Amino acid sequence: MCEVLIELIDTNSLVKLKGDPMDAYFLEIQKLMQVVREQEYAQIKEAAQLIVKRLQCGGIVQLFGCGHSHLLAQDAFYRAGGLVPVRPIIIEPLTLHAGAMTSSKNEKDPTIIERYKDHFDFHEHDVCIVISTSGRNQAPLDVAFLAKETGVLVMSLQSLAYCEQPTRHQSGQRLEDVVDIVIDTHIPIGDGLLHHHDIQFAPSSTVIGSFILNALFSEIIESMALSDKILPVFKSNNVDADLSHNEAMITSYQHRINFK
Repeated sequence: MCEVLIELIDTNSLVKLKGDPMDAYFLEIQKLMQVVREQEYAQIKEAAQLIVKRLQCGGIVQLFGCGHSHLLAQDAFYRAGGLVPVRPIIIEPLTLHAGAMTSSKNEKDPTIIERYKDHFDFHEHDVCIVISTSGRNQAPLDVAFLAKETGVLVMSLQSLAYCEQPTRHQSGQRLEDVVDIVIDTHIPIGDGLLHHHDIQFAPSSTVIGSFILNALFSEIIESMALSDKILPVFKSNNVDADLSHNEAMITSYQHRINFK
């Protein structure tokens, strides 16, 4: 994986700021989306089919991330047009609203996941998606290990551009070494797509992460539509429509997911 990725980075270096920065960012995000579309297409398709089988057996998708990666876990939850059986794993000290520097420090704490073990509830047919751009910090790896111990399917959303960055985990392993499936975001080291002198800016991980998750969930929903009469998808609460569908969906999954 690393050798292929290094070739990509060598030919996809950061753009020096010239002209309109908004145009430059739009262009680079589009390029990065196309890279993901071409290189992760098969992986996303495979992941979707594996998830569909588990959802149809009563499982749910559980998302974990720290700091800005946690924003992606929350973004997929209780979302109009999104999957109903999605549960973000929320550990307050790892979120930005607990304090940005605090969250960053706690992500590297080898005791944090063990201390908050009661926040995890993995069942046999669940899927755990661990979101971590660098794939090297303690908490995401500990969650991946914990999920693997319970026998659920474990996926990662990470950038393999970081694969030569040493792990901070005592096992000596990185996230891609632990999970069952890796979806590579292809985010450059440092996150930003543009630079001015020695300053790298215009981060991309949230945009690309959301793009991948929504592409994955769209594939799941379309696949389920081939056999399921009622799709586990939320309708918008902000349009004038019959919301009995949403109420039924919440009733179906509230034993696993707290929607309150």
